[in-house]
Amino acid sequence: MPQLAEFEGAWRLERRVRHGDGTEAMFTGIARFSADGDGLMLHEAGEMRIAGQGAFRAERSYRWSVAGGRIAVWFDDGRFFHAFDPLATHPEAGHDCAPDRYDVAYDFSDWPRWRAVWRVRGPRKDYELSSQYSREADDLDPMA
Repeated sequence: MPQLAEFEGAWRLERRVRHGDGTEAMFTGIARFSADGDGLMLHEAGEMRIAGQGAFRAERSYRWSVAGGRIAVWFDDGRFFHAFDPLATHPEAGHDCAPDRYDVAYDFSDWPRWRAVWRVRGPRKDYELSSQYSREADDLDPMA
């Protein structure tokens, strides 16, 4: 299974967001992992399309590092998000953001293609976010 350094570079990113009320959104863009000290900075940028609302530019960033044999993921403002075991084919992790709960299931079984599925539940949020990452992005990376 992948080690942290194997994520470095550009990835094509396709993401589907399915809300509990039936609305859907699609994100298409690039996820770029860049060296950042002893870890990697992940920056995602692309276009979000929400049914009935058109398209707009969307982006976000996280920091990934190794901590205790796990890959730790941090929000770009330095707050801890979650950690997972990179040696597992299907690692899982969670994050409480009271009053809602975020649970992720990664799938590295088709590496270097991989997937992350987030299920977000609580009184304020109800959606599933499914992200597919593939290396085909190397030749079309607008952030290079």
